[in-house]
Amino acid sequence: MFGPGGTQIPNPLRLKRPEGELVWAHATTQERLLGLCDVGCRLKMMRPDLSVMLTWEEDMRPAKLPEGCDIPLGPLTVEQPNDIRNFLDNWSPDVCVWAGGRLRRLLMRQMREREMPALLCDIDADELPSRASRWLPDQRHRLLNGFAAILVPGTEVSERLKRAGVAPERIQPAGRLFQSSTPPSCNDDELAQMQKQFASRPLWLAAHVSLSELPAVLKAHRGALRLLHRLLLVLTVDTFEDLDAARSLLRKEGLSFADWDMGEDPEDHTQVAIGLTENLGLWYRLCPISFLGNSLIRGAQGTNPLDAAALGSAILHGPGVVAHAQAYQRLAALDAAERIHGEEELADAVFRLSSPDRAAEMALAGWQVVTEGAVMTDTLLERIQDLLDQSELSHAPA
Repeated sequence: MFGPGGTQIPNPLRLKRPEGELVWAHATTQERLLGLCDVGCRLKMMRPDLSVMLTWEEDMRPAKLPEGCDIPLGPLTVEQPNDIRNFLDNWSPDVCVWAGGRLRRLLMRQMREREMPALLCDIDADELPSRASRWLPDQRHRLLNGFAAILVPGTEVSERLKRAGVAPERIQPAGRLFQSSTPPSCNDDELAQMQKQFASRPLWLAAHVSLSELPAVLKAHRGALRLLHRLLLVLTVDTFEDLDAARSLLRKEGLSFADWDMGEDPEDHTQVAIGLTENLGLWYRLCPISFLGNSLIRGAQGTNPLDAAALGSAILHGPGVVAHAQAYQRLAALDAAERIHGEEELADAVFRLSSPDRAAEMALAGWQVVTEGAVMTDTLLERIQDLLDQSELSHAPA
């Protein structure tokens, strides 16, 4: 079964709870969903036997989920008491992480009664539950004090929670929940050698380029070469089939290229270096400018920009970034990414950003975006592990 955006959703009636620890995460926005997947991915690296189950709101349109979620259960539709009981009986999560608002009172009540450890994070002031009546006692503290901790983005939320009767020790400032980055690594000796080799040569990277974008990228490179004669394009594609097609097109276009996957090193006369995307850890570090592909066609899914930003590259992209729209918006707000709409704009942007100062400004702004969600991610990981450890101790035989 497939949900909106092509996300594959398993039939919950055919699923059984996996063995070992299970963390249930619920997202109320696409940005939070990506952030929770990132937390799940890191959590599973620390606890390999752990599983992550993800639910989201019915009105969301999630794109294909990134790594970090073992069970993408889909929209959370349990509303009636019997449905809630069956859901919690079937899955029996060790910890629940709820990101955002839209709190379900009946669901939260049963979670409290079962003493299920739960965390509430990244909730805005306008997402907090409203008081039922100004003439009746405020009961919101019953709902909110069921969480072991509430990780909030700012002081306004903290003050409102305190006025609603939430114990201050349950409230913890932690910033926003954003998808963060675990940048790909590279060989340090190889990096040092390439930095020395290209010390005086301008470079730019076109990563995850689709076949439909390839002619435009090569035309843009030709345009930039007229002004930067020693400019080297590093071109990466995702499959061996695309790599064969790229080789053929480069020969047809008469561009001299080095085939990185065949062990060829770029030389002074080389205009393009081609290879698979598995070497992006090296290229992001070497190239001050990165065009992120699968984006020139409007409506395309795009490429996650956070790895490039984390490794110090100024970012160019097309209008098609559906799967990572929020990340690109955050980068654009700080002038860390620039949208282009064709080969002429791409060639112009590559030439302008060949100025080291301008590329460095964008790279610094990109680093600020990457680190923006680090506090929340680190705090969530710490809190979840504490709750899992406490649960393990409480269930250990005497």
